[in-house]
Amino acid sequence: MNSMIDLSAEALRVRVTQHLTYTLGKDKPHASLHDWRMAVSYSVRDLIIEPWFAATRKTYEAQGKRVYYLSMEFLIGRILADAMMNLGLLEAVKDVLDSEGVSIADVVEDEPDAALGNGGLGRLAACFLESMSTLQCPAYGYGIRYEHGLFRQKFENGRQVELPEDWLNQPHPWEFERPEARYTIRFKGHVGIVDGRPVWHPSETVFARAYDMPVVGWQGKWANTLRLWGAHPTELFDLERFNSGDHTAAAEPEALARTLSRVLYPEDTTDSGKELRLKQEYFLTSAALQDILRRFLSEYDDLALLPEKIAIQMNDTHPALAGPELMRLLIDDHGLDWDLAKRIAAGCLNYTNHTLLPEALEKWSTWLMGRVLPRHMQIIERIDQEHQSVTQCTADLGIVRHDQVEMGTLAFVMASHVNGVSALHTQLMKETVFAGLNRLYPARIVNQTNGVTPRRWLRLSNPALSSVLTQTIGPGWEDDLGRLADLGKHETDRDLRDRIGVAKRQNKVALSNWASDQLGISLDPDAMFDVQIKRMHEYKRQLLNVFETIARWSAIRANPQGDWTPRVKIFGGKAAPGYFVAKEIVHFINDVANTINNDPVTGDLLKVVYPANYNVSMAQRLIPAADLSEQISTAGKEASGTGNMKFTMNGALTIGTLDGANVEIREHVGAENFFLFGMTASEVQDRYQVDAHARQAILSSQPLQDILQMVVEGRFSPGDADRYNGLVNSTWNHDPFLVASDFDSYLACQAEVDRAYADPDHWNRLALRNIAGSGFFSSDRTIRGYMADIWGAESLP
Repeated sequence: MNSMIDLSAEALRVRVTQHLTYTLGKDKPHASLHDWRMAVSYSVRDLIIEPWFAATRKTYEAQGKRVYYLSMEFLIGRILADAMMNLGLLEAVKDVLDSEGVSIADVVEDEPDAALGNGGLGRLAACFLESMSTLQCPAYGYGIRYEHGLFRQKFENGRQVELPEDWLNQPHPWEFERPEARYTIRFKGHVGIVDGRPVWHPSETVFARAYDMPVVGWQGKWANTLRLWGAHPTELFDLERFNSGDHTAAAEPEALARTLSRVLYPEDTTDSGKELRLKQEYFLTSAALQDILRRFLSEYDDLALLPEKIAIQMNDTHPALAGPELMRLLIDDHGLDWDLAKRIAAGCLNYTNHTLLPEALEKWSTWLMGRVLPRHMQIIERIDQEHQSVTQCTADLGIVRHDQVEMGTLAFVMASHVNGVSALHTQLMKETVFAGLNRLYPARIVNQTNGVTPRRWLRLSNPALSSVLTQTIGPGWEDDLGRLADLGKHETDRDLRDRIGVAKRQNKVALSNWASDQLGISLDPDAMFDVQIKRMHEYKRQLLNVFETIARWSAIRANPQGDWTPRVKIFGGKAAPGYFVAKEIVHFINDVANTINNDPVTGDLLKVVYPANYNVSMAQRLIPAADLSEQISTAGKEASGTGNMKFTMNGALTIGTLDGANVEIREHVGAENFFLFGMTASEVQDRYQVDAHARQAILSSQPLQDILQMVVEGRFSPGDADRYNGLVNSTWNHDPFLVASDFDSYLACQAEVDRAYADPDHWNRLALRNIAGSGFFSSDRTIRGYMADIWGAESLP
């Protein structure tokens, strides 16, 4: 048995059978696929308990520094296969299930994706937790146990429709409910003065109850905890109101609580939606900080030691209330004076920024903040007064301005370190969105370029390529990804290049079979698989990609006998429910796909695929099968990206701009192995200064004029020619993300991609170089950087 833990195959079989019988109450002849999946999950979970407990004991014994990672998203995906791989149990479990006539692939597929995130932010948090466990860094992740998560996406006549995710409609075998870990979370009310000190008298309260999930690292040596908070009512039911006939009002306490942990990112275009979202952010932050202080005080009695013993990372601005909440707890609940409380809070807190878009930095009206969190509004105003007084800054660099609380500024002011997530992003933070604050606090901004865990995103997702890597450079690269550079020594080995090509084709065949079964579309695995999978947003420029797709379709129709490189254009991603333009682009892609896929002239030369409900599991199918990775955001808009890293280490070539981590990917894989197009970040800023820049670009591009004409004529919306007039009008007259200005460069670069793909051996050589250059982008390297430069934390072997 190829296992990293000491367990015989027969012992594993006994564990699975016992859980099937005694936990689930089923015998083998009557066990369903769900029963087998639960029995295997419980059995694997049992084997994580020992390293989990051992890690906790070691952490207490060492009295070292703990890391606490606060994030509104943890996009963990399916857990079973990941846990089996890290424990070295994949083959053993397969053997056990095979002997029972059960497919391990079916068992893995039966597990729902945990709907705890949206995109890169949440997937990054999940990668970081896994890397912290692999590196044996004592850590907790704190998030919310969303009952329905983001939303389940489906398409009706090409339009996105949002449905609630149902991942918790069945037992979740990976969590342990901790009813003893319960904290009261307060809202609203008023602040009074008692004995000369402020006292908050809330009018609403809920309980935050902990649900723990162990996160095991590579080889099962260490496991950390992801603690998710579920909201529960402090008063379950108002019997008096019910008996008086007010049946709906009697259940209000339970309704308030369930609402808090029901949906990720509730629609916030309404006042009630804004209030709910603010409450969610405070719910997470307060529960986490109360838990952190309880754990600290179980070991130490001097709160001044907090910065030496804990590091708190705020993942984006969602937990930015950690500063005022920690101060409130230290002052109001523990009796510290203001100055000491502030020094302690600032010594513990760090903030990761994920955006250069000023409109994406959260702002809450002072009216809403003061109504929902009146004590915190007082603390924020005093923090702001001191910030402005000490730095002598202008009012435009204040935390409270124009009747709004600037959460990015609050997080920045209260943090010891503020980190960007790619070299370019960090530099642009200093020059743009936080330029003024950088002058006031010149040593505060640091860089930690993002990474992804190679265990899930290469070893687990791509066994075909992983086998080639191990055969070539030997075992052990999974936790030492820099060793991929050794592939470069074998670049002249034609057999290795062929085996990399064979592994890629194997993944493409698997994806083609899945597309046929699930989507009813036939794909040619010898065509180039060209993939763009991202959250739907204008700055990520799915529109640029679909415009190029139309240009390609039009050119093939004009000369169907030409020397074309067959392509499959694959899109994936969800649009926020209130983001009208993004949803319009979703509809547009589906309409273009419907037209192209039913055109007998273009046939297999061009297909467009947009599977609904893109998630982690779908990414694990698409990324290993991708030949080309679309990383085409407007330069200066993407903070980092992590999908770009996953594609690169799986042997896909990148077509992209010099944006986010693309810059570093290009440096590591070699400029000649990266398809570069478009303006730089500085050129983008210059372009914005040109009057009518969109119109100028369109008038100088006949292909783009032709595309827009086809759209406005209704070629992709028969019977509704006006459907996309808004998109066309915006492209002509506004074009906020410079699709028109970069279009011709993108079109020319795609022609270069076609030429490269026409020579399979040349393409395989480029793929090999990309894999060999991807070792830097392991999240292990990122976490080592956080531990050394931000947290001051050490591994505990």
